[in-house]
Amino acid sequence: MVVLPQVPASAAPADVVVDYLCDPVGASSIVRNGPVKLTTNLTFATDLSVGDPLNLTWKLAYADDPRRLQAPGYFGEGGEVHAKGNVTHRSSWQGILQPRGVSDSHGPLEPDDTLMLPEMINDPGQVGRAGTISLTPGNIELDFTPPDGEVVVNDGDDADNPSDMRIVYSSNGWESKDDLPASENHVHNDLHETANEGATAMLTFVGTGVKYIGPTDKDSSKVKIHLDDLPVATIDPSRDESDVPVNDDLDGGKTLWEWSGLNYGKHTIKIEKVSGEGFMWVDAFEVSTTTAQTPTGYHSALCKPIDNPPTIVVTVGERAEPTDPPGEDPGGEEPPDDEEPPGGGDEDPENPPGGDEQQPPGGGGNQIEDGLGQVIVNPQVSTSASVTPTSASPTATKYYRAQVARTPRGGVDTGEAPEENEVPYGLMAVGMVVVMGTAGGGLLMRRRGAAHAGGAS
Repeated sequence: MVVLPQVPASAAPADVVVDYLCDPVGASSIVRNGPVKLTTNLTFATDLSVGDPLNLTWKLAYADDPRRLQAPGYFGEGGEVHAKGNVTHRSSWQGILQPRGVSDSHGPLEPDDTLMLPEMINDPGQVGRAGTISLTPGNIELDFTPPDGEVVVNDGDDADNPSDMRIVYSSNGWESKDDLPASENHVHNDLHETANEGATAMLTFVGTGVKYIGPTDKDSSKVKIHLDDLPVATIDPSRDESDVPVNDDLDGGKTLWEWSGLNYGKHTIKIEKVSGEGFMWVDAFEVSTTTAQTPTGYHSALCKPIDNPPTIVVTVGERAEPTDPPGEDPGGEEPPDDEEPPGGGDEDPENPPGGDEQQPPGGGGNQIEDGLGQVIVNPQVSTSASVTPTSASPTATKYYRAQVARTPRGGVDTGEAPEENEVPYGLMAVGMVVVMGTAGGGLLMRRRGAAHAGGAS
């Protein structure tokens, strides 16, 4: 869709297309061969209610242009491109939204390899009050984050040094010693050595730490170490960590000195022979990178809109509240004409069977919530569909006639009709016999009593 600047958007999600041009930023930018063009789609809902999520989803892609973001050097697996967008919002409140995202991890990289973009960046948030929000897309910041890990820089050829770093030796008296015994544990079984005072070896690297690797030897001289042109230490490889002289002959592969915690970027280490006696050896340097996978600003790019981007107005309304109080029939379905409330039509509606006032199931009506609850948004999942606010309402209670039209008072409301009364003829006959026998027995006793009284007189 085409959205004109400062035009209030409809209820449909906004889909804003903005083209960008990326220029180099930082000491070693990922824009290496001229500006890189991107095309982007920014989508978000434009008709919201208070409490709804305002989720900006921004898709990034290379434009129809041969230039791409490129790797600024040799790197192992795990490098990533981070992106941060900027969206200015004004009106009811002001600020900047910053959608963020990261690309998939890259495999091993060489200089000028094409870098993947993050597929999308987003910034979910919850709208706290009603009003309008004017959104204007701004700049996009890109940064390549190198993989964490170590790389060993030796004196071999390029196959031994994928970091594209080289050790630079001074011209006075260095000798290359190759094919040394594997038992001496040198990196690639080679060394450089010098006996000249003032001789140096220097490495320029990009990372956050460095180690100087070489042999301990009873004939080693002292070595002065410079980091970024500043002297930082003097070491003696002829002594151990307890300052006890060693009895070694070229015991290689030892970490003679190390430094960590540098800011990510370009640094230089230089070693220098400082005494007239003995030898100084260089086996290798180990460069480490520890960035915690966060942008460093060293391999960056800044992307700006090619044309003035549009401003989209988002309307935030109050969330609709239910108007019917709980427990009342909201005027929904009415019972059909041939149905009547439980107990039949002859019962007193104000005094239904059971003696208690009847209520819809659940007692006291349905509990009404505003339909919002807690909104949880997944920053990794985007959608262009607007969120439609919903609200619950009480459910009308529908009454149905029982199987029996009327339940006899005192009986149990089982839903089944009582059996018809039967005349107990047998029981009545037995009762008549008992009554007749009782009357006859009483008459006989009275006659005997009268005869007995007459005889006595």
